[in-house]
Amino acid sequence: MTTALTSPALPNVPRRLGRSALVLACLVAPLALSAQDSTTANPAPGQTLVLTLGDAVRLAARQSPTAETGRLRAAEARARVTQRRADLLPNASASALRSGRTFNTVTFGITLPSAPGQPPLFDPNGQVAGPVVTTDLRARASVNVVDLAALARVRAAQAAVRASDADAETASETAAAQTAAAYLRALRADAELVARSDDSTLAADLLSIARSTLKAGTGTGLDVTRAEAQAAGVRAALIAARSERSRARLELLRTMGISLDVNVELADSLDQLAMSDSLPDANEATERALANRPDLRAANAQYDAAKRSIRAIQAERLPSFGLFGDQGAIGLNAKHLLNTYDWGVQISLPLFDGLRREGRIEEQRAVTNEVDVRRRDLREQAGVDVRSALLDLGASREQVDAARERVRLAEQEVSQARERFTAGVGGNADVVTASLGLTAARNQLLDALTLFQSARVSLARAEGGAVSIR
Repeated sequence: MTTALTSPALPNVPRRLGRSALVLACLVAPLALSAQDSTTANPAPGQTLVLTLGDAVRLAARQSPTAETGRLRAAEARARVTQRRADLLPNASASALRSGRTFNTVTFGITLPSAPGQPPLFDPNGQVAGPVVTTDLRARASVNVVDLAALARVRAAQAAVRASDADAETASETAAAQTAAAYLRALRADAELVARSDDSTLAADLLSIARSTLKAGTGTGLDVTRAEAQAAGVRAALIAARSERSRARLELLRTMGISLDVNVELADSLDQLAMSDSLPDANEATERALANRPDLRAANAQYDAAKRSIRAIQAERLPSFGLFGDQGAIGLNAKHLLNTYDWGVQISLPLFDGLRREGRIEEQRAVTNEVDVRRRDLREQAGVDVRSALLDLGASREQVDAARERVRLAEQEVSQARERFTAGVGGNADVVTASLGLTAARNQLLDALTLFQSARVSLARAEGGAVSIR
């Protein structure tokens, strides 16, 4: 009974654990030893997975749908490099042809002379000759020896790969931040369930006291009714807290890309997560953001790729030099084939394409300018994100201190009101009012702790280090 009144209803160090929190800690502790091993692979349905905040964000960065999609897009970009490189490599093919063909003799375009007094070899009006059935076995090869435009296109595609790799890192950062937020919501749901459990214990104790005083003749039926109403309200809140806890875990599993049938246990608590009294320097944090944020690296790589695309289009004006060859055997049947071939050296020089190339260059320059504007805006946004996160971090840290003090005073008020009620000096209206105030104070502390940790996650993401959160 005393423990329920004095515990702060938050998972904390053992000396501050409430009855429900102690039970929860005892259930989690035996599983904590396997936390690292559990995150090395996707757990099977029904398996229990124990996660710290750092485990969760790194698991999401590795296998969440968001991160996996980013990596697949990077793979697509690498495949496009292979396609562009094909223009610089030899091309070879082989064919085997068995065909029959008839001819109209007048389409030869020549008149074959005949001996004097003899009819012409072919009807002057034309006649069908054939069919001529031939077998043709042939191999062909060609290679661009010098093609500066193709080389420029390969380099542009390689720059696009660097941008896609940075985009994949951005996707991992996004997945990590989303999972961190889901993990914090799950922690808050755990803490709220513990708080409502302690509220339920307090309400049950007050109901027991009210019934005892009524039976002893020192209490009133109104005291019992108030206590029953208080107990009913707390019971409803406890049911809602249990539902929210289950819902928060489902959302956490979804953001990590894990089967919803996996049992997840949280190794951290809101009180156990890092809480520093000092704030990072804003300028240093901004410099880290400009150096580490993958979205900025992606924008820089996209700008480089756009400029290389312009150079690739401009290089199409240059001549290209290539070799080609064709060799095979042809004849009326496979037993009497004769070797034939052709080969050549080809130089191509584009002269005029109706200004299509110039239009493509202008379009690509507009794309480059657009990427540059977005890149500069991202740099400014990085500074805003860092400073906003630092403001939230400082404000929420002060809110945590104020909320802790409010909880301490609310617990003291409940204790004093209860002592007065037990002594018969007053009714339980003051106790009910004080317990409601304690519930509100606990909720405020939960909100403040969640806001602080959310601000810490926001700062890590602003600096480009969401995956390294601990």
